[in-house]
Amino acid sequence: MVVTSRDVARLAGVSQPTVSRALRDDIRVSEQTKQRVREAAQLLGYIPSEAGRALSSGRTRRIGMLLTDLDSQFYSHIIAPVHRELERLGYQLMLHTETADNDTIVERLLANGLDGVILATTTIDSAAPLRLRDRGLPFVYFNRTGSLVDADATVVDAAPGYREAVRAAVDLGHRNVGAVLGPSNTSTAQHREQALRAALGEHGIVLDERLVRRVPYSSAAGEVAARELLESGGEPTPTLLFCGNDVVAYGALNAAHRLGLRVPEDLSVVGFDDLPEAAWPIIDLATVGFDIAGMASASADLVVRRIEHPDAELERAVFASSFHGRRTLGPAR
Repeated sequence: MVVTSRDVARLAGVSQPTVSRALRDDIRVSEQTKQRVREAAQLLGYIPSEAGRALSSGRTRRIGMLLTDLDSQFYSHIIAPVHRELERLGYQLMLHTETADNDTIVERLLANGLDGVILATTTIDSAAPLRLRDRGLPFVYFNRTGSLVDADATVVDAAPGYREAVRAAVDLGHRNVGAVLGPSNTSTAQHREQALRAALGEHGIVLDERLVRRVPYSSAAGEVAARELLESGGEPTPTLLFCGNDVVAYGALNAAHRLGLRVPEDLSVVGFDDLPEAAWPIIDLATVGFDIAGMASASADLVVRRIEHPDAELERAVFASSFHGRRTLGPAR
């Protein structure tokens, strides 16, 4: 026999709506009544229906995370902390994956009955934030931001980490610096390039455009771009490559290996993100890092805050960066 909320109400001596409110920890229900309802529900083995909760509260308590960059190892490290924080707050994480940011994304998000969305792979010119705003679905930016709509966001301040990295590189004699940067239609690539150029400029170093490539955030693209820079045979030849993220840096390391170059004796490589794999002894990548798990958790907090307090002021959670010097950065040849 299926146990219903009516059975719980009868045993607890309260109305059926009171059962629903008590199990949602509604402040309108006294603690004594909540306790009586919980004891009755436990005794009967009653499990509240998520569908019923959604009908009574107007919420599904489901949060979507939109990912379009499916090949990047970066995003596998944010899912667990987002899930844990949402679970703590009483929400479920629903992954929504797309191969491209197109016009149908928002309609599919809305069809899934979500209470809010975390946009993790937004491009600067994406129309998704605009459509989400117009349809009234709360959302936050994670790591990247869009230019069409201002919204709650978690972002990284790349400047302090790059200042530390460039200072370490200059102390090791590096002057001919190249860069394999991320795609120009992402806020992360733009901000990191600005921070890198500013840090180099403090030491009188100008990033030569002949030694700059802008590629998707993938190891394959990083390898192709690094090979182009290292095989060009022109001058100046870079002794150090700053890469848009760790995944791109892995590709640069592969390129150096295939070309018979020693790292760091012939070429130094610096990444960005400090993914867990970057610290593996077999990689030991010098990189600029930040609190990825903390930023992921903050994005969960922000989207729940936006859902429960829709009129709250916009919040931008900024995470500082720092440099992690490892084997791949050595003296200039």
